[in-house]
Amino acid sequence: MNNTKGDILTAQGGALTRRDTLSAYYELTKPGITLMVVISTAAGFYLALPRDFLTLEYALLFVLTVVGTALVSAGSCVLNHVMEHDHDREMKRTMFRPIPAGKISYTSALVYGIGLAAAGLALLLWAQPLTAALAALTVVLYLGVYTPMKRKTQLATLIGGIPGALPPLGGYATISGEISIEAFVLFMILFLWQMPHFLSLAWMYRKDYERGGFPMLTVLDGSGMVVARHIISYTLMLLLFSLMLTVLSVTGVVYFTGALLLGAAFVAMGVRFFIDRSNTNARTVLLSSYFYLLALITLMFIDKA
Repeated sequence: MNNTKGDILTAQGGALTRRDTLSAYYELTKPGITLMVVISTAAGFYLALPRDFLTLEYALLFVLTVVGTALVSAGSCVLNHVMEHDHDREMKRTMFRPIPAGKISYTSALVYGIGLAAAGLALLLWAQPLTAALAALTVVLYLGVYTPMKRKTQLATLIGGIPGALPPLGGYATISGEISIEAFVLFMILFLWQMPHFLSLAWMYRKDYERGGFPMLTVLDGSGMVVARHIISYTLMLLLFSLMLTVLSVTGVVYFTGALLLGAAFVAMGVRFFIDRSNTNARTVLLSSYFYLLALITLMFIDKA
């Protein structure tokens, strides 16, 4: 599909500039997801640091952990695009992604994804073998279990939450060298956060998922009552687990107070969706989830015990 000038032709026959091509490669990495993965990893790393953390050794570990995790996440996202490119053509939300739109070839994306993931795992292995092992587990679960399960059962959402919640566990493990109760709490916070986040998104695009053949809960539950109850349940559990960081003396009173208020507000958004299961309220839950996680992580950095 490449012409003599190095441009790439789209499926519609138009030529892409080099800038457009680079943009397409960047899009394959799902930068929004990768950014959240990096932020949560950095939070886990920071919370595990001892008092005398301003050393060259910790600075190097931080760079290796964050960059390695970013590369593994980006590579996994690229390979997810590769695995789902045929199905992406069937959904309005995804039909213009780089591979189905013909901007990037299947083979190029495959090599790109493998290269990113392999480079990331190498950096993480240098930083901490346990972190590298957790990252490898993330790749296996995301690509080998979650992605193929999406078209078979609604339980894929729960399975997909596991690799999505492993990054902060890996960040913490880089310093601690073990999977402690504190690291597990971080894992649960991100795992539980993903559920209302994804369910609200899936409700907004339920017709698209149905058209693509994905048996999501939002497709099977036409009324949205079950979806709303799930959102409320997960936000309530998220509130409780977020407070555990202070109970375990990882964070202080400022964090505890902020987490309590943020959690209560997030639950309220879920209740609002339960009362009126409109796309507008689903979007409010989705946007609230972004604000909630960023604010909670900010509080972790501000009030580390």
